Amino acid sequence: MSILTDILGHRRADSAVTILIGTPKTIRQLRHTLRESDAPLDVLGCVLIQPQHHAGAVGIPVLGTADQIETILNTRNIDLALLCLPAAMHTAAKRIAAACSQHNITTRIMPTLDDQLAGRLQTHTATDLNALLNRPPRTLDTQAIDKLLRNKRVLITGAGGSIGSELARIVASYAPDTLLLMERSENNLFDIQRQLRDRFPDLTTHALLHDVTQDQRTLDLCEHHKPQIIFHAAAHKHVPMMEDHPRQAVENNLFGTRAIADAAHSVGAERFVMISTDKAVNPTSVMGATKRLAELYVQSRNADSPTDFAMVRFGNVLGSACSVIPIWSQQLAEGLPITVTDPRMTRYLMTIPEAAALVIQAATLDRIGGQILLLDMGQPLRILDLAKRFIASHGLEPDRDVPIVFTGARPGEKLFEELAYHSEQMAPTQHEAVRIWRTTPPSPDQMQHII
Repeated sequence: MSILTDILGHRRADSAVTILIGTPKTIRQLRHTLRESDAPLDVLGCVLIQPQHHAGAVGIPVLGTADQIETILNTRNIDLALLCLPAAMHTAAKRIAAACSQHNITTRIMPTLDDQLAGRLQTHTATDLNALLNRPPRTLDTQAIDKLLRNKRVLITGAGGSIGSELARIVASYAPDTLLLMERSENNLFDIQRQLRDRFPDLTTHALLHDVTQDQRTLDLCEHHKPQIIFHAAAHKHVPMMEDHPRQAVENNLFGTRAIADAAHSVGAERFVMISTDKAVNPTSVMGATKRLAELYVQSRNADSPTDFAMVRFGNVLGSACSVIPIWSQQLAEGLPITVTDPRMTRYLMTIPEAAALVIQAATLDRIGGQILLLDMGQPLRILDLAKRFIASHGLEPDRDVPIVFTGARPGEKLFEELAYHSEQMAPTQHEAVRIWRTTPPSPDQMQHII
C-alpha cells in the first residue's frame, strides 16, 4: 500500500485505475506478476505495441494500440500506466511515457523478465552481428598488413562512409606515415578525423574535403600528397535510389573511379584497391552496372601502369549506413513491425570490420595487378532468417512479439546475388578468405568505346 501511495501521491491507492502498456508477451508476464502481488490496482485494460499477433490472448480488455494512445488517454480516467517494453524498444517507450506525462498520468517503467535475465537494462541493446551471421570472424595475416602499411602514405576515398571509416581505423592502427582522408561529406569527414585524433594522437592525418569526381582537383591533391597506397571506397551504393538517379551513379561510380585511378597512375602509387560489389555480376541494376564498368576501367588502367590496380568484390555489409540492421533497430525501437522485402531473398553478408580487414588483407597479396579479388563470404543467408535471428537476439519471439512484414523487392534488386560468373575461373591465394578471378582485361580501344 505504501508503494502505491508514494507513486500516486494524494490519490487513494485502492482506487488507482491502471493500464498496462506493452507487447502481448510482456502484458501476459506483467499480469502474472501483478496477480502474485498484493498491489491494490484496478486494471482497466491494456494498450498493445504489437497488436498484429495474438492480440486476443492477453487476458484483459485491449483498449487499443500505441498509435491510439492519445485517444485512449483523453477518453479514460487513468491514474497509473505500467509500461513494460523490451529495452530494444526504447524509442517507443520514451514516446509513450511522454504522452502519459502530458496527461498527468503517473508512469512506471517495468523491465521485462527477458531483459532482467540478460542484463539488458540500458536504454538500448546492441546487436552481436557475428552472432547473427553464425560464424566466427576471419583471421588475418597481421605481419603482411604491417609490411604493406607501416610508414606509408595511405589515401582512402569515401573515408567517412561505413567501409571507408573502418578502413581508416584499421590502417591507423598499423602506424602509417600519413593517413589521407578524402570525403565529400563535411560531417562524416570531421567525425572520422576526430575519432582518429582521439585514438591515435601521434598519427599525421589530413582531412581532404573533396568530391573524387572532380578529376583535376583529384589529381592536384594526389600530386601534392603523393599517396603510396590508395583504397577507393567512394561510391553510390543504394540500388533502388540509383535506379532513379542513373546520371549520378555513372558520374560517381565510373567517372569518380576513373579520376582517382588516373591520379594514382600519374603519381606512381604502389597499389590501388577499389571496393566493388557482388551486384557487378550479371548486373540487373544501374548501381551494379556502373560498378562493373568501374571494374573494367581499373583493369584496363593496370595494363600500362607501374601501379598495381586491383578490385575487391564482396556482398552486403551488416551494420553499414542505411542497411537492414540499422533499419530494423529503428523499427524495433519504435515498436514497428520488422520489414523484409521477400521471404525468398538471400544475400552474401559480412560485418563492417570483417569486410574492411579483408580488403586490406587482399591488398597485401602478391601479383594482384589487374585482378578481381573475391572475399569468401560463406554461404548466402536468407534475409528472413536473419530478421528472425535479429528479433530473437533482443529476447523477443518473431511473429508473436514482433511481426515480420513483407514489402516486395525494390527496383533493381535481385532475389539472390552472385560473387562471380559461372564461367569464371577461380584461383586460391595465400589467404584462405581471398580468391582471385583470373580474367582478361578489356583492350584500350574497348575501354575507350565504353567511356
